[in-house]
Amino acid sequence: MKIVVGLSGGVDSSVAAYLLKQQGHEVIGLFMRNWNDASVTLEDECPWIEDSNDALMVAQKLGIPFQVIDMSDLYKERIVDYMFDEYQKGRTPNPDVLCNREVKFDVFLQTALALGADKVATGHYARLGSFQNEDGEEVYQLLAGKDNNKDQSYFLCQLNQQQLSKALFPIGELTKPEVREIAKEIGLVTADKKDSQGLCFIGKVRLPDFLKQQLQPKEGEIVEIFDNYKGFHIDVPTFNSKEEELIYLSSKMQYHKEDGKVIGKHQGAQYFTIGQSKGLGIGGHKESCFIISRDMTNNIIFVGEGRNFPGLFRKALMINNSEVHWVRQDLKLKTGASMEVMARIRYRQSLEKATIYQFDNAFYMEFENPQSAIAEGQFAAWYLDEELIGSGVIS
Repeated sequence: MKIVVGLSGGVDSSVAAYLLKQQGHEVIGLFMRNWNDASVTLEDECPWIEDSNDALMVAQKLGIPFQVIDMSDLYKERIVDYMFDEYQKGRTPNPDVLCNREVKFDVFLQTALALGADKVATGHYARLGSFQNEDGEEVYQLLAGKDNNKDQSYFLCQLNQQQLSKALFPIGELTKPEVREIAKEIGLVTADKKDSQGLCFIGKVRLPDFLKQQLQPKEGEIVEIFDNYKGFHIDVPTFNSKEEELIYLSSKMQYHKEDGKVIGKHQGAQYFTIGQSKGLGIGGHKESCFIISRDMTNNIIFVGEGRNFPGLFRKALMINNSEVHWVRQDLKLKTGASMEVMARIRYRQSLEKATIYQFDNAFYMEFENPQSAIAEGQFAAWYLDEELIGSGVIS
């Protein structure tokens, strides 16, 4: 097969390309240039130049064709502008999930197919399965990577059947140490390169610094809510239906300035997210303070002390029907139906027992145990065993 590999300049995609070449495929390396502005990065040099040079050296070592494609305009339009808009609304988008849905497995995939490729491969720690349904059609399955510490199926949670039909994840059966060992054995320049800690489309950048490029600082107040807050101690009402109960359980608690005490200032509620504790500049507490809510209209951040603070937890979340995505369309819930699943609301979170419900007005996920820091704009993903079957944007 002719396979285009998205060479990022990291060890994972490097080894993915090597494994495919070893299997006898015709491999082409493509590096995506996604960002042109080095003014907000952590280092003086522009990170994409360093990464593209590493990708070029890997391609030369493997003896495969290599080229750079400029996708910075597309990234700005589909990812960066969306991020700014979401943060301004007080939501917390996940650019890595969007990057895979909107760029790597959309425009990048189309570019690869135009080059005559049969498939596109990336260095994700995920696996693919497939089977034929009763109509003889191939159904593709998105499976968790074998390395539990690096499983990246969550980042692929918005892909569809057509995208999966053209995808390959060559390192999905390997662990990170095994990948590094292969890279060392064959002498790849990326063997000991650290994993990227930056945003997927920019590189080594501080998120607040990046957001300040477009979202102007605006001083606001930090209000601390205490354990004795009246809202934590009200009696749970009686519900006439499961849907009524889920609406209640998934609703955010609304705080007001007079509910607590002003303990500090911040430079803009749009720079922060639910569950964040760093960067608040709050002292004088035994435990760290965590953001439990943001009032975007009045630019107020509400915090509570300690990671077990009651205001951090909710037992359910809601997803608008228009934001529900099924990787496995054949498993899609009919209205009024429910399904027991395992789920997560962020990358690296362990899977949690949950039940999903589909109603006319919305989709709900109810957890067995209350979850900390459920953030609007993030993706909830649900699994059956090790297969990711669907996802949606938290409302």
